[in-house]
This record gives sequence, C-alpha cells and structure tokens, in this order.
Amino acid sequence: MSELLERLVAEASELQFDRFTLDDAWVLGGRLRAAAAEAGHPVAIAIWFGQQRVFHAALPGATADNDAWLDRKHRVVERYGQASLLVGEEFRAKGEDFDVHARLDPREFAAHGGVVPIRIREVGVIGAVGVSGLPELADHELVVEQLRAHLWDRAND
Repeated sequence: MSELLERLVAEASELQFDRFTLDDAWVLGGRLRAAAAEAGHPVAIAIWFGQQRVFHAALPGATADNDAWLDRKHRVVERYGQASLLVGEEFRAKGEDFDVHARLDPREFAAHGGVVPIRIREVGVIGAVGVSGLPELADHELVVEQLRAHLWDRAND
C-alpha cells in the first residue's frame, strides 16, 4: 500500500464526528472560506447533508467549472462512502483507471481529491464537505486541515 493510500485510510478512521448539525456546516464552511481567502485560493466550497447542499461559497477566481467538479467528486463520495481522493487512489493501487474501470459516466463522477465524507461514529456517512480549485491533493488537504480544526474545537469546548 502506498504511503498516500495509508494516510487516506487513517484519515477516514480519524475524521469522525459524534454529531454534525446545520450549525456545524455553517461554522465549518466559514472556517474553510476564511482559510482559503487568507491563502488567496481561488476555490469553491460546498457542504452537503445527503444530496442537499447546505453551504456554498466561491472565492475570487473560482468558476462554475469548480462547482461542476464539486458535484462530480461529491457523487463519488455518495456512491463509495469514502473521500474522493481515497477512491481514486484505491483504483490506482490496483493498476486501474477510475474513469474506465468504475464503469460510471466520467461526466458525472470524478475520483479526484477534494471531497471528504462527513461521518458520524456508529452511524456512517451523512454528508460531505469539499473544495475545488486547487490541485487535487491541495483541495483534499485543505478540507482535512479544517475538519481536524473543527473536531479539535468541538472536543475542547
């Protein structure tokens, strides 16, 4: 297993909530927007509960194309219950191309980094949070960094 794949599997286990509300979506979305704005990242940000988008923001330089990428990556998270980057890495680890071997329409599904599931302990995936506009690993890392910070804040309230 590659180092990246090991890290992504560990993150999936680590990044779990006891609860996640609409208020959490607003706080996490604002946190992501502030971090991206401070860094000057031209990204679009989205948070979903199931299929409902409950938070959306676009920073200067982001385009409608970023929204389309978010939707495609979100569909991968919905279907596989794992981060979009993890799904893509699992296919690559088997020597497969997601766009070919998943047998899904690549116009609708993208196993590229940037969308991470919102997972509730002992419940499962209830939604997702994502970023689009940077290289795929940077999109993923921005989301993970802010999820960790949000979890830390909640644990220390």
